[in-house]
Amino acid sequence: MKDNRRTFIKKAALGTTGITLGSAPFAFSAKSYNSIMGANDRVNMCVIGTRGQGFGHLKRWASMAESENVYVKTICDVDENLWAERVQAVNEIQGKKPGTEVDMRKVFDDKDVDAVSIATPNHWHALATIWAVQAGKNVYVEKPCSHNVFEGRKMIEAARKYNRIVQVGFQNRSINNVRKAMQFLHNGGIGEVYMAKGLCYKPRDSFGIAADSEPPQGFHYDMWLGPAAMRPYNEKKSHYNWHWHWDTGNGDIGNQGPHQFDVARWGMNKNEHPVKVSSSGGYYKYGPDECSQETANTQTAELQYADGKILQFEVRGLYTGGEADMGVKIGNLFYGTEGWMEVNGGTWKTYMGRDNEPGPSSESEEEGTDKVVDYLAAPGSGGHYANFIAAVRSGKKSDLTCDIEEGYYSTVLPLLSNISYRMGRSLEFDGKKEKFVRDPEADKMLSREYRKPYVVENNV
Repeated sequence: MKDNRRTFIKKAALGTTGITLGSAPFAFSAKSYNSIMGANDRVNMCVIGTRGQGFGHLKRWASMAESENVYVKTICDVDENLWAERVQAVNEIQGKKPGTEVDMRKVFDDKDVDAVSIATPNHWHALATIWAVQAGKNVYVEKPCSHNVFEGRKMIEAARKYNRIVQVGFQNRSINNVRKAMQFLHNGGIGEVYMAKGLCYKPRDSFGIAADSEPPQGFHYDMWLGPAAMRPYNEKKSHYNWHWHWDTGNGDIGNQGPHQFDVARWGMNKNEHPVKVSSSGGYYKYGPDECSQETANTQTAELQYADGKILQFEVRGLYTGGEADMGVKIGNLFYGTEGWMEVNGGTWKTYMGRDNEPGPSSESEEEGTDKVVDYLAAPGSGGHYANFIAAVRSGKKSDLTCDIEEGYYSTVLPLLSNISYRMGRSLEFDGKKEKFVRDPEADKMLSREYRKPYVVENNV
């Protein structure tokens, strides 16, 4: 929905020109009208990291040109080999050709860029966000918001210090059916929720091994490594496969997993850290001579809160069926004192009492009850990306469905789980200090050794 300010600008523009929309021969298209509106209303975006999810970001933002006056001004990627295809795609969608850049720092120096969309590997999320807000940019950053716990806290501090809008890419937060499911839980729809479970059942084949080599021409490898320790280039440890190596990724529990961790914590209404964490698993089927993967392909985690309530998570990276009535593989289960709920994408169902009587659901006709409410769509009402743009225009972080602090609390859950997994033991966590209890060895894994000049400073 256009706000009053945009309506006023539109009327003023038409009034001063004497031209009416749709009156030939001077009819304005949406694109030409947006050009008249000018830089004060337009949101100029830069997408940083344009493979995979980043290519999706480019298409999303570019598709908002006519409807929301959002334009991709710059494509930033350290792999120049991607540029031609990305530029062509964006130009075809928004009718305007974006520029290209290797170094994100030059993007941050561009006064015409209003916001950046970060879809780099995980190890770059925090530093890119901090540099961006220090330069006055608003930020949409992919999940998990950070590669470790320390730098996630620094992202919050930077966002608040420089008063910038920072949205984390937990898209479920802007899906209306999921929002209704969460409201139903919070209203006591299945009684008191005492346990939640997140599921990530996603088969992953071996991606193989390769000898170290020279980076491809046009791929700026040193900049791609950024905060990570220097190591020889290896094609099996860079594009996409970075997910499965500790220096750059967090495994599937920190890849697909954060989405379901977020829904689990949201449904439990927990705005705090857990006090205990235990995780175990392994990398099964493929040996080190078949695949260079370091992270687990099968992993379970259990996190407990101060009141004793439990959040469970399970990764199954080989072959498995689904869970519950809908055969959920990527989703959530919630258990309450009066019943339970399954969430599968935007579909949810509840089952009540000992006999599992069907209760309200996303397709229920019982939405007049006080347990299922017409939970209003998020500001922007066009999904997570539109929600971000609405908050950028309003300047209110309260308009975001997933502000950086919300995203951080969910991101910490897989990060703590991985520390327990790698340490091989259960851990106690002090949420106020954001340190483990009397465990300096585990504390070392809350941060990392940063490689200059790619350093997340303590004072942001």
